[in-house]
Parts: sequence; structure tokens; C-alpha cells
Amino acid sequence: MATVDLKLKKVNKVYREGPIQLINYTLEIAKPGKLPSDLQKQCEFIVEYKDQEEHSKPKPVQFTITPDTLTNVKEKQNIPKFKVKGKLDSSNMCINKPLTGELVVESCASPIKSIEIQLVRVETCGCAEGFAKDATEIQNIQIADGNVVRGVAIPIYMIFPRLFTCPTLSTNNFKVEFEINIVLVFQDDHLVTENFPIKLTRF
Repeated sequence: MATVDLKLKKVNKVYREGPIQLINYTLEIAKPGKLPSDLQKQCEFIVEYKDQEEHSKPKPVQFTITPDTLTNVKEKQNIPKFKVKGKLDSSNMCINKPLTGELVVESCASPIKSIEIQLVRVETCGCAEGFAKDATEIQNIQIADGNVVRGVAIPIYMIFPRLFTCPTLSTNNFKVEFEINIVLVFQDDHLVTENFPIKLTRF
């Protein structure tokens, strides 16, 4: 049995699922033989930095969402008055642990249809013409259904999907980042969204 000793210099971690970037590593071995074609075997392997990897440090986020705090709405006068308060236990998280927190609807002038938590992957890739940026919703979880009771804490709990997430990555040429959206959907299907950048680490 033969053994192969690989010594890798600084390389990027594996990232499979992006529409802009794809990072993976394979080892291909070929053995010449008497058959018309050589024997070949290809195997993919994972790259992780256990010693150099940054560890997550808790960074709690308190938030209050009202029509006045929204930045992505042009006609705020058409939004019903509401107030949602809550917290994310941390915006720096280990990818193997869930996102947790809670929110409370303190008041809302219109009936609520649902409250959702979205996980968004943001990829930025540099080129000669500038930077291309692509945001993809990779998970959506409904945490409340119907016109929720005011003043009651609603738990936030999201497990990061293994095949569509990776530790936050930033290089000179590209970045892979993640964001959380809290989405409040009213009975007439109008919705408001508040965005929170998060940082994922391996450990």
C-alpha cells in the first residue's frame, strides 16, 4: 500500500455552493498500466484550519424595529405603526451551533400574517470592471403564524444548513458573508424587513 504526504501552503477553505465562487480541492492519482487506459482515481478532500481558525466571541445584538428605523422603505407613511423589540444572542457564531434569540411584538396597528427569519448569503467577487455582488436567500423559517399576541416573547432558533453555509471568508478578490433578515408580513401581504450582518466561524 502506498502513502501520499501532502503539504499545503496557505489555501482557502472549501466552499461548494456559491453561484459566483466555487472552492474545492481534489487529489487525482494515475497508475500507468498495460490496459488501454491508465488506472485513475479522484478524491475530494476538505481543508480546515484548526490551529489558525478564528474562534467565535459572543456579541449580543439588541434591536428595536419601527417604521422610523427602516432604511429600505421609500413611503413610510403607508406602513402601519408597529414596534418590535428583541435580541440576537450573538452576531458572531460558530457554524455548528444555532442562531438563537427572541423578539416581542409590543404593538401593531394592522393584523400580522406571519413573522419569518431569513438567512442570506452575500458573495462579492472582484474583477477588472469592479466588483460583482450576489445575495441569495438560502433558508427561510417562519417563527410566528397569524396575528401574534402582543407582549409575548417569540423564540428565534435557526440551525445553519451545512451544504449552503461556510465560515465567513474575506480575501483580496472575493468575500463570502452572511446576513439575517427579520421579516414582518402583514395581513394584506405587505412586508417590512430588518437586516443584521452576522459572522460565522468554524469553532
